[in-house]
Amino acid sequence: MANHKSALKRIRRNETVRLRNRYQHKTTRNAIKKLRGIEKKEEAEKMYPEVSSMIDRLAKRNVIHANKAANLKSKLSKHIAAL
Repeated sequence: MANHKSALKRIRRNETVRLRNRYQHKTTRNAIKKLRGIEKKEEAEKMYPEVSSMIDRLAKRNVIHANKAANLKSKLSKHIAAL
């Protein structure tokens, strides 16, 4: 068990941040799945900037690695171009 007041606060804060990261990561994964499921190119092109922004946000906050973010965005843009 933590002995310092700051360590106790850190434990509480870490849990809050972990839950927020988990929520944002799951939301982004769902958005990616939804984008991959879209059949119309216009709709996909409209949704891509939002999803791309979500991916960038995760990478900026170190929830996912920067290279993984780049790979995801690349695959999504290829998918949209193929529609």
